[in-house]
Amino acid sequence: MASIIIFKPPPSLSSSSCYTSSFQMGSSVLPHLPPPLKPSFRIICKAQTTTASAVSRRSAMGVLLSGYIATQYIALDSAHAQQSVGFREYIDFFDGYSLRYPQNWIQVKGAGADIFFRDPFVLDENLSVDISSPSSSRFKSVEDLGPPEEAGKRVLKQYLTEFMSTRLGVRRESNVLSTSSKLADDGRLYYLVEVNIKSYANNNELAVMPQDRVVRLEWDRRYLSVLGVENNRLYELRIQAPENVFQDEENDLRQVMDSFRVNKITA
Repeated sequence: MASIIIFKPPPSLSSSSCYTSSFQMGSSVLPHLPPPLKPSFRIICKAQTTTASAVSRRSAMGVLLSGYIATQYIALDSAHAQQSVGFREYIDFFDGYSLRYPQNWIQVKGAGADIFFRDPFVLDENLSVDISSPSSSRFKSVEDLGPPEEAGKRVLKQYLTEFMSTRLGVRRESNVLSTSSKLADDGRLYYLVEVNIKSYANNNELAVMPQDRVVRLEWDRRYLSVLGVENNRLYELRIQAPENVFQDEENDLRQVMDSFRVNKITA
C-alpha cells in the first residue's frame, strides 16, 4: 500500500485543524501488489490549540511522519506474507480450452502460440498453449501418444528442436524429470511432463587455443507440459521458468498446470 500524507498548517495559533489523508495508487503504478494490500483510507483529526498548549509545526510533522513509516512497514510485511499472487481465468471458447494464470502476468501478442502470458519482470518465466492443426491431426485420446514416458520423450525432442543453435560451442544438457497421467474432474485423461534443460556455451568460440574457450552456463530452465486431447486435436500447455525462480514459485506454477482443461467446441 502506498499513501501520501498531506498536512495543512493552522492559519493561526488560536485554533487549528489538521488533516491527514491517503489515496490508493492505481494498479498501473503498483501492479505487483495484490488488491487486499491496496485499500484506500482517510483519517481526519481535529485539535484546538491555545498559546499555553500549542504544538509546534515540527512536532506535528514528526508525529505524522512516524505514522506514515509505520503504515508502510505494515504494508510491506503483509506483502511478504502473501503466499500467492492470485490468479485470473482465461477461457478460449473458439479453440476449446481454459486455464488460470498469475494475475500479475501480461499477455504478449504475436508470440507464435495460441496464447502467451509472461511475468513482466522475469521474462524467461512464461506460459503458452499450442494446438495441433485440425486438418492434419485426428487424435481421439492423449493415449494416442503412447504411455506418458513416450509422450515425455516426444516433448523433450520438440523442445530441443526448437532450441537448436547454429552457434559454435553451444551444448545442451537435458533430462526428463517426471512423466505421469491424471484423470481430471472433467473426466478427461491428461499427461504431465516435466523436463530440465541447461545450455552451455564457450565465452570465445573463435579462440584458437582450447584454454581460451571457457565453457559457461547460459541458462538453466524447468519446463512443465500438460497434454490433453479434444475436438480431434492435441492441446499442450507449456510453462517455462528458470530453475532458481521455479524453486520459489513452484506452488503457483503447479496450480496453473492443474487448472488446464480442454473443452468440447459446440459451435
